[in-house]
Amino acid sequence: MPVLLHDTMSRELRPLLPRRPDGVYGMYCCGPTVYGPAHIGNFRTFVLQDTLRRVLEADGIRVRHVRNITDVDDKTIRGAREAGKSLADFTRGWTEKFHRDCAALNLLPPHVEPGAVAHIPHQVRMIEALVARGHAYVAKDGSVYFKVCSCPDYGKLSHLDRSRLASQDTNSAGEANDADEYDRESAADFALWKSRKPEDGDNHWPSPWGEGRPGWHIECSAMSLEHLGATFDLHAGGVDLCFPHHENEIAQSECATGAKGFASHWFHSAHLMVEGRKMSKSLGNLFTLDDLAARGWSPMEVRWALLAGHYRSPLNFTFKGLDDARSALAKLERGCDALLATAGFTRAEFAPPTTHEPRVGWGRLEAAWERLRDDLNVPGALGEVFKALAHPPADPEEARRDVAGLARVLLALGIIPFAPRPAPEAPPEVRSLAERRWAAKQSRDFAAADALRAELAGLGWDMLDRKDGFDLRPR
Repeated sequence: MPVLLHDTMSRELRPLLPRRPDGVYGMYCCGPTVYGPAHIGNFRTFVLQDTLRRVLEADGIRVRHVRNITDVDDKTIRGAREAGKSLADFTRGWTEKFHRDCAALNLLPPHVEPGAVAHIPHQVRMIEALVARGHAYVAKDGSVYFKVCSCPDYGKLSHLDRSRLASQDTNSAGEANDADEYDRESAADFALWKSRKPEDGDNHWPSPWGEGRPGWHIECSAMSLEHLGATFDLHAGGVDLCFPHHENEIAQSECATGAKGFASHWFHSAHLMVEGRKMSKSLGNLFTLDDLAARGWSPMEVRWALLAGHYRSPLNFTFKGLDDARSALAKLERGCDALLATAGFTRAEFAPPTTHEPRVGWGRLEAAWERLRDDLNVPGALGEVFKALAHPPADPEEARRDVAGLARVLLALGIIPFAPRPAPEAPPEVRSLAERRWAAKQSRDFAAADALRAELAGLGWDMLDRKDGFDLRPR
């Protein structure tokens, strides 16, 4: 039985099977727009895509993972000009930062990572094909727009009512569609090529319609065509991209190539809330990996927290959830230690393998593996992991089979146990207050202890009590 995953277009659980004769599974993931550091909402999507790839590879499927870099759009151009840098230098710095964060979160690098600027000739060719086929028109200023009315089945992915489809102003998460800003003749049409404007500065390229730059949506169509072909197996992204971005990709790709069935399967992850509220700059809750590291959280704890909920359900990311992730990782490591002791292994001898070995058994971790194969049920898989670790076998040979199965499940999840955790250093005055509070608690002077805890909170520190002492963590 193959891996099953919910498909956005059919709204059904469908098997993930390669369509290519060579058995390679083509997977295209919308990547970051590199105008600043990626935040945890972005990384929830990327972590889930990484986990799906790992599960497919654990199931014995060869994957070709393509994830693009958007290095030209309104935001990148604006950011480069404000920073006084060339677009290439500006986006290179943020791309490198993105790669460092991905490595910290143990994301596998994609097999191909195309950039939008490097594929502008490919985009121009695709736009030329759309104009020639009557699916696009050239405006007076030299901009080119896709004619939505020329695509009768437009909207088949997002299942939105016609009134929503009549405008590109709101995305499928109900948020303002500000990924690419432009004027258009018809509210339903969208830009393929944007004519040169003064605010673009030096960021323009030649085309048959005059100097300008591509619209946002055409990038992914051109890059997926170049690296996966006119049709491929799976397209992934956050739920906010379902409409209009992915809907527009389908329309322009199928109209340009004439091939139907642009992607066989659509994988969308639900949005992320922070402490029960939408992420926004105004609320100050657009946390990056560096923000969380400064508060004392390790990348593995962040990855665990991002995986904690099912991908089709909105995830409420909280600091309590990070506490829970820390506790769960510690519990996992204790279970690993007990299992390793029975198997006769040391920690140094245990590590998730770097590649999958399909012929190796799963031991009692098979139930966890089957949960992952059934609609990427990570919470269910983690529950099965803890169930197995709660009752380690007494027989060393059984334990060794469980160790092998556990290593493979953790590889599929991208979780590395026993990874070092950051230990932020509290200032001397904070440490002194904490020691006074600990002493007050030990002497049962709870009023003083509560007052000192409040003082610590006012200084931006939480004090976490253990049986034998305490830990300090930035708020």
